[in-house]
Amino acid sequence: MPLLQYGQTTIEWRFQPDAKLKRHYVTVERGRPVLLRGPPVGEVEQEALVRHRARWIRDKLAVVNLPQSNDAIVTGSRLRYCGRTYFTEVRHAPDLTKAQLTFTASRFIVENPEGLAIQLDVLMPLLERFYLERAHEKLLARVRHWERQTALQAHGARIRHFQSRWASCDNHNVLAFHPRVMELPASVQDYVIVHELCHTIEKSHTKRFWMLVAQHMPDWHRQHALLESAAFGDAV
Repeated sequence: MPLLQYGQTTIEWRFQPDAKLKRHYVTVERGRPVLLRGPPVGEVEQEALVRHRARWIRDKLAVVNLPQSNDAIVTGSRLRYCGRTYFTEVRHAPDLTKAQLTFTASRFIVENPEGLAIQLDVLMPLLERFYLERAHEKLLARVRHWERQTALQAHGARIRHFQSRWASCDNHNVLAFHPRVMELPASVQDYVIVHELCHTIEKSHTKRFWMLVAQHMPDWHRQHALLESAAFGDAV
């Protein structure tokens, strides 16, 4: 696989051509080469795209590759929701056939038939289901709020999984949001919504687009920086 040296960081990437995409997207995952997806281009163009995002990639690699001494979630572990981390209580529930996750106003509760510890890969589908439910309940209502505030109208909004994006606005002005947007602070969730609503007017990240974002959210720079620092994929 091709390599790019950026300071002290060696970036290895693989390219996944996708003619349906109009832009290129970068995904950084633990223990894997950086994934570059988008319209077919040669290796020289790929390297230029990776170099353009090299600083961002370096910072994300530093986060996702932090040593993990124990992937098990136990009482006292913390799970993220709406920009905060919440105390998690793991209860042994031998009568259950599979683990369950609930959320109160102040903590996550995991009922686990296997004992007082649950592996993260077992818990994550439960956590993503929680994010999905909250996104349908809360995020779509915020979309309607911001449509009223900005007078920008989408032709619908939905929740769906992306490989490397927080959200999108398609050619029909239908907005889509990844459930993991619910990990983010409320102010950043609002920025993601406003960002996508502005794409109903201007599809590309032109000067006109950013002026429109600033018109409706003057502090967008701060929210954008917080979004960039979140360990996921290339931002919106």
